Amino acid sequence: MTSGGSSGGGNLEAETMSSPPSGVMLKALALKSLSELEQIKADVKDNTIVILKITPLAQKNIEELKTTIEKLTEFSTSFGGDIARLGEERIVITPPGVRIWRGERNSASDRES
Repeated sequence: MTSGGSSGGGNLEAETMSSPPSGVMLKALALKSLSELEQIKADVKDNTIVILKITPLAQKNIEELKTTIEKLTEFSTSFGGDIARLGEERIVITPPGVRIWRGERNSASDRES
């Protein structure tokens, strides 16, 4: 009998590489410029959780960082995703269906930070 096991999966590898994953992915990136915004949005639309290290852009141009985060916040809320700060150096953006825990039953107004 043949089972769909993972051993000897040459064909499985080719299939995986040619088709997008069916589950949620996670990607961690360093944010260096506003020009990366469209790729980040595309990743979130493709069901990817994106963790951005914002320090590189903060050191380069704080106004560009503020603009980028505002645009990501607008995108995230309009698209049905979620966005939150992770400490001093990172933010996380999630696709629809993935919520970010913010502690004890915080209200939607707490997202505005």
